Amino acid sequence: MIDAMYATGQGLMGGIWPATVWPVLWVLIKIVAVLAPLMGCVAYLTLWERKAIGFTQVRVGPNRIGPFGLLQPIADALKLLTKEIIIPTAASKGLFILGPIMTIMPALAAWAVIPFGPDVALANVNAGLLFIMAITSLEVYGVIIAGWGSNSKYAFLGAMRASAQMVSYEIAMGFCLVVVLMVSGSLNMTDIVMSQGSGMAASKGLTFLSWNWLPLLPIFVVYFISSLAETNRHPFDVVEGESEIVAGHMVEYSGMSFAMFFLAEYANMILVSVLCVLLFLGGWLSPIDSALFTWIPGWIWLGLKTFVVVTIFLWVRSTFPRFRYDQIMRLGWKIFIPVTLVWLVVVGAWMQTPYNIWK
Repeated sequence: MIDAMYATGQGLMGGIWPATVWPVLWVLIKIVAVLAPLMGCVAYLTLWERKAIGFTQVRVGPNRIGPFGLLQPIADALKLLTKEIIIPTAASKGLFILGPIMTIMPALAAWAVIPFGPDVALANVNAGLLFIMAITSLEVYGVIIAGWGSNSKYAFLGAMRASAQMVSYEIAMGFCLVVVLMVSGSLNMTDIVMSQGSGMAASKGLTFLSWNWLPLLPIFVVYFISSLAETNRHPFDVVEGESEIVAGHMVEYSGMSFAMFFLAEYANMILVSVLCVLLFLGGWLSPIDSALFTWIPGWIWLGLKTFVVVTIFLWVRSTFPRFRYDQIMRLGWKIFIPVTLVWLVVVGAWMQTPYNIWK
């Protein structure tokens, strides 16, 4: 259907604009079609977080702006848009402005290769998983630049803590992705999802038992917990330890410059959640291959699974206490990295035996 729309648009514009204009315009249309709903989801994820945490704490949550508080994210956006952006006198202005941009850019750019169905993506490239690993690793530069450019001891200490934590858990997440690459035999995100729809359990209609979460359960757990640390979410949010370093690398920011860090955090939550679904939970595949489930479009399954994973992020925040920084670093370096390395060897050996389930 998308190809037909592209061909129709090219035919309509062919006599007016050069052939080089319509492909660029078509790519821009697809980018807007992905990013506009994403930014809406980011805005309302903040409301869902406050509502969900309120529920766990036996509170109502936001309920004043609009019916059931549904206009609260819009009110928050208007407030941040109208607040003054203050740049400290001693700050490096260029780096101070570049920091938030470098933080939110990778969180949005990674969606270029996220598939919403079979071959339905902005760019269905063969090295999609490699692209995601590369582009998301750039986010740490935004954090460091923001802390350094602020010329503040609190911001700089927060940036150092954040960058050390992100790099540490990025290694464990990288090994998790390597294991998924081994069993899938492809870096293409669509192929990774489709490989989870085959196997003994899938042939009997129990598709959810053929997804990667079951045979790669330790890797799945490590990936999820590392995602919490990578996005600086509770209980790994020592970057914003109020009793120690106030708001970390973003302490000197206000208005929309602060909001960009805020948006990047929630956009990253959605990104790592949808990656978790694509890599371990079957992506857009229905859990049971029966008429009761298969009539539901794949993108709805993808959205429902992502919503559940994101909600677990919020549930963790309202349940667990914050870790000490030394505990966080010990977990990443002394537990997660050895576990992923051992499991990588185990899966590699498993694949060479007659009991290989990924043939």
